[in-house]
Amino acid sequence: MPNADARVALPTGERQYHIGLGPGDLAEYILLPGDPDRTGRIATRLEAVEREHRHREFASVTGTLRGQRVSVVSTGIGTDNVEIAVAEILAITHRPTLIRVGSCGGLQPEMELGDLVVSTGAVRLETTTSWFVHDGYPAVAHYEAVLALLEAAERLGHRTHAGITATAPGFFGAQGRPIPQLPIRYPDLAEEMTRQRVMNFEMEASALLVLAGLAGCRAGVVCAVYAHRSTGRFVEEAQKDAAEAACVETGLESLLILAEMDRQKDAASTDRWRPSLWGRP
Repeated sequence: MPNADARVALPTGERQYHIGLGPGDLAEYILLPGDPDRTGRIATRLEAVEREHRHREFASVTGTLRGQRVSVVSTGIGTDNVEIAVAEILAITHRPTLIRVGSCGGLQPEMELGDLVVSTGAVRLETTTSWFVHDGYPAVAHYEAVLALLEAAERLGHRTHAGITATAPGFFGAQGRPIPQLPIRYPDLAEEMTRQRVMNFEMEASALLVLAGLAGCRAGVVCAVYAHRSTGRFVEEAQKDAAEAACVETGLESLLILAEMDRQKDAASTDRWRPSLWGRP
């Protein structure tokens, strides 16, 4: 059957061009790591795996966790990749919940390597989202996702911060990192973001938050601090593995909490979760 709009170049059939998945292949509760290799490591935490697939940087797995059907889809690096992944996920799901688990550079002095950061919103330093919304449009995490991530981190005992993230379109010059061979326009960018109480730098959050919000879906972001920008320190291997594990288990736990929130909303015949619903018979 021909596409309804000829400008949308899609292959014949129901499978999406980049992620290689079709309707029914994904759960409605989805974890989004950046690194495709991380998908396989997350899969080992599932009790049962029904499907695994990989095409380019988009590695996916669907299975069950404590009886809840969940999926994992890697996005690769950058907001342009997030745009592809989110658009194609939206095409084959109903109203997905999307939680990004990633790494970041911490900006505030109270942060320590290995800490987690839950994004309440993001500074749109990238331009991918400008193709969808006005430049003044905010990138805001869904309040239910923020609450679920904070609750998950608390249950698991992980040291966590919450606040505004800055999403950059690159790792070096776009985050104010000096490059000996190249000039950069904003060498004081990290200091400026720190003064404005931005918590961390990363490279995907704002696109996820804007696109999910436009689609009427929940999205949230939790990142592990792999680098501290004021000291220049990076996590070593053992600490890096522990930080990744903390981030991943927090993201998975948040999906289970969000699923429980949805059951509570259904029981109360409401579309908005509020604290008084928790534990209500």
